Amino acid sequence: MQFHHHGYVSGDPRVQPAAGVGINRPAELPDEVDVLIVGTGPAGMLAAAQLSQFPNITTRIVERRGGRLAIGQADGIQARSVETFQAFGFAERIIAEAYAITEMAFWKPDVADPSRIIRTARTPDDPAGISEFPHLIVNQARVLDYFAEFMANSPTRMSPDYGFEFRSLNVADEGEHPVTVTLLHTSGPNEGQERVVRAKYVVGADGARSKVRESIGCTLAGDQANHAWGVMDALAVTDFPDIRTKCAIQSGTGGSILLIPREGGHLFRMYVDLGEVDPNDNGAVRNTSIEEIIRKANEILHPYTLDVRNIAWHSVYEVGHRLTDRFDDVLPEQRGTRTPRVFITGDACHTHSAKAGQGMNVSMQDGFNLAWKLGHVLEGRSPESLLSTYSAERQVVAKNLIDFDKEWSTLMAKRPEEFEDPSELEDFYVSTAEFPAGFMTQYAPSVLVADADHQELATGFPVGKRFKSAPVVRVGDTNPVQLGHHATADGRWRIYVFADAALPSGGKQATASPTEHFAGWLANSPESPLAAMPSGADPDAWFDVKVIYQQDHPSIDFGAVPGVFKPQVGPFKLTDYEKVYATDPAADIFDLRGVDRGGVVVVVRPDQYVANVLPLTATAELGEFFAPLLPNRKPADALSGAAAAPQSVITPPALVGN
Repeated sequence: MQFHHHGYVSGDPRVQPAAGVGINRPAELPDEVDVLIVGTGPAGMLAAAQLSQFPNITTRIVERRGGRLAIGQADGIQARSVETFQAFGFAERIIAEAYAITEMAFWKPDVADPSRIIRTARTPDDPAGISEFPHLIVNQARVLDYFAEFMANSPTRMSPDYGFEFRSLNVADEGEHPVTVTLLHTSGPNEGQERVVRAKYVVGADGARSKVRESIGCTLAGDQANHAWGVMDALAVTDFPDIRTKCAIQSGTGGSILLIPREGGHLFRMYVDLGEVDPNDNGAVRNTSIEEIIRKANEILHPYTLDVRNIAWHSVYEVGHRLTDRFDDVLPEQRGTRTPRVFITGDACHTHSAKAGQGMNVSMQDGFNLAWKLGHVLEGRSPESLLSTYSAERQVVAKNLIDFDKEWSTLMAKRPEEFEDPSELEDFYVSTAEFPAGFMTQYAPSVLVADADHQELATGFPVGKRFKSAPVVRVGDTNPVQLGHHATADGRWRIYVFADAALPSGGKQATASPTEHFAGWLANSPESPLAAMPSGADPDAWFDVKVIYQQDHPSIDFGAVPGVFKPQVGPFKLTDYEKVYATDPAADIFDLRGVDRGGVVVVVRPDQYVANVLPLTATAELGEFFAPLLPNRKPADALSGAAAAPQSVITPPALVGN
């Protein structure tokens, strides 16, 4: 964490100085805003948290409840989400209070006595080491609390506006705030009265029954699996030995349980199989009592017993898989003729079973994908047509998620005798581990993702996939750190320069190294992306440029490192010492990530996805890549026509035969 560069900080360094719209922020919801977010679920809160880092953008987030969420239904936090939490500064704290999943146990009927269940297998949760972060279980409400804290500590001093229910919206053809939104006060002295707010953009994060989705003519299409599950968060006394281990339990009498221990050491969640549902049931199964759910759980667990002492929350749901065909208000025939003004995220776009732990995780990535783009457009960093990439990228992610979840939920509902291979369930769990963990998303080539023409130069940083961190040593203070952990959710692009074999020369060599040539171009060329930054801004205001040398840290003369890697920041123009790295002798990042030792540039988007991989000599290509994304490069309509093209490739291993 860096601070003091604007003067001495004696208090909590996580509290950033108020700036822009955060200075004297009005407590009441204003009549006009830049972005209005509807719903304080995971997608909405992450989007608001990201936008809170843009001081001159007025963002407000409204919620029909009168206050914070007390008990959340979602609880699974995949490793990709924990990486995201690291960018928002609370990964370590939420890890400390969460339950960490390290392995999963599988229980099946005893062949000798099918009325009894026995443990048949244990599998590690992350056998391939796809992330340095764990798979967590923690109440959704706590996740929202951390985002709320981040927003409150941000320059904009953002906080949710509780007690407002979305009613309708209208998008005008013109005007500075073309979206007129009608809200209803649901609490307080104005309860029952309507309130009109005008916005430049609206984000619907209002759940599966989204009224924002309805207002832009989108519908969820899909199917019901006609299979019901009872779910309960319980405190109980039991002789079942794996009550604190994630388990898939299949009984000989029919029925299954997915057991997920919760944070705190005592609470656990059970998804209890209630069986097939008559298509003419008309929702009657949803009235299943908690007593019946507990009775069914005990039947499945035989010979073990479950003495439930307290229920924190319970519900009954039928598995459904639904998806919208677009995530914004632009109809297919309008693509390329106008840019979106209204967006939907999370459950408003895609619904599926809860058992793969994907709902909250994928929803948050929706919010991350959209929010930085809104920030860049509203600040004038990028043309408005950038916003068309949101629906194009995330709709495909959701489609592949639903395909995966259909297979997983079908397997969970099978009776033991229906499996061709007794180990089919655990084999599927292991072989698809990277998918639910959140690391199979790969955005296809677009204006935001280059073609992988130079992928062989950095095989461990696939273009379009999330930037996978690795150990390095920070030269300035000799600290071993994770390179990716210094990419905060500040809306900046990252440019990682993996140096060639030459040491920094400080300009003393007759012939500068390729790294120094690249550094000079980056700092001085009018074609460099850094040249687009506004006058008076810190040199790293839009781009976080870092260099990683191949040698160990004692070999690096910090004074000889090119100046572009040592920017002077803040009102006192202090040198930033945290952008120069050396390899960790115990884990060389060049070897770990297949980085060519001739030197490589890896460009990473503000939402942590690799956008380009280039040789150090490809300065023209780098300039061309950023040209349509920055001001004073190409006309603002440079993205029209191309904006609808990007898609996402997210292929679960199980769907390609692994």
